[in-house]
Amino acid sequence: MNRIKKWLGNALVVLALIVGLVLWILMPWQGVLALAVASALWLAFTRSGHLALEATRIGIASLPQRWGASSVIVIGIAGVVGVLVAMLAMGSGFQKTLQQTGRDDTAIVLRGGSQAETNSVIGRDQVPLISGLDGIARDRDGQPLVSPELSQVVNMVTRADGTDANAQLRGVGDAGWAIRPQLKIVEGRRFEPGKRELVVGQGAKNQYVGLEVGNTIELANQDWTVVGAFASGDSHDSELWADAETLASTYQRTAYQSVTARLTDAKALTTFKAAMAADPRLKLDVLSTRDYYSKQSEGLSKLINVLGKVIGAIMAIGAVFGALNTMYAAVAGRAREIATMRAIGFRGLPVVVGVMLETMLLALLGGLLGGLIAWLVFNNYSVSTLSGNFSQVMFKFNVSPELLWSGLKWALGIGLVGGLFPSLRAARLPVTEALRAG
Repeated sequence: MNRIKKWLGNALVVLALIVGLVLWILMPWQGVLALAVASALWLAFTRSGHLALEATRIGIASLPQRWGASSVIVIGIAGVVGVLVAMLAMGSGFQKTLQQTGRDDTAIVLRGGSQAETNSVIGRDQVPLISGLDGIARDRDGQPLVSPELSQVVNMVTRADGTDANAQLRGVGDAGWAIRPQLKIVEGRRFEPGKRELVVGQGAKNQYVGLEVGNTIELANQDWTVVGAFASGDSHDSELWADAETLASTYQRTAYQSVTARLTDAKALTTFKAAMAADPRLKLDVLSTRDYYSKQSEGLSKLINVLGKVIGAIMAIGAVFGALNTMYAAVAGRAREIATMRAIGFRGLPVVVGVMLETMLLALLGGLLGGLIAWLVFNNYSVSTLSGNFSQVMFKFNVSPELLWSGLKWALGIGLVGGLFPSLRAARLPVTEALRAG
């Protein structure tokens, strides 16, 4: 019976630790700040707090004598934080790139029920109907800023390893440039209507072979000349652009896949949607381009975030056991020292807090080291999505302050769990036995 009670007690402690760790990871910065202030006040203005600080000072003073063992905690937690932040930075960078692609004052029109341009079809007879709807902005000549577009996946060779990859070839007209003012020609010129000419994004130019300005590449058994390169700072950087009508004739397209429109302002989206719904000839869906590209990033971003947290959790378990072993060994090596502290008036709580603060200090160092490594190595590191049924998108890792803060919280959580049981053991050391030991 006693064994069962002891087992249940240990299970409840472990469960409480897991729940507490999850709550700590999810806690907003305001909660962490409040907890830190409360702890600081307790340490500064109570007798037990003063004793805990003194116990911590004694433990830290002995760190140089056992720095080899303590470095296990620092390096282990640095690895956890580095990997976690790097994985989350990849998802954040991909999501940021697609979110930057869209705007609230531009709308994309797709076939009803279509989730992406690649499976959408819009008839040519529907384009004039869309152009006449309320809410669409017009240029200086009074023409609606509406761009019917094609999206064709083409095969390219990557510079990195010479393998085949999918790239997106977008067919646009003059309005396509006006609707996206963030696109700037940085080399060469725009393509001319009616000619097999390409303008390539900087990301695509750096990713694929043969896209230097002046080169000729073969697409659909036709020669296309690269006449310019553009920069946009979003997912369009990964695309190749050509004249929509030329692209349609080359690939024998009789319809468009999407229509992008500039609205008079962000509020005009509601007006545009209502006008679209009121016309029975237009069974089409309308989204702001910001919402559209955000939805395109949701699946991969969630997958990367889940994988990052799962891998981080697995590594964190290993780091916790490393911290436990190290701190248990430290407590055993300092048995006489801790017993002496107990004998001269240090009660159990200050000893527990002292050992835990020492562990969390090492965890803090590990967290800062891991975050620094992740920022130095991965921030703005350029990669692309894996090629599959869809085209690759170039993006950069985004090691944001929020991710660094999240990694630091993971580090402190590992230190908290890793230091708890050794600190409880230190507080329960029999004074007489410990003084006789060694």
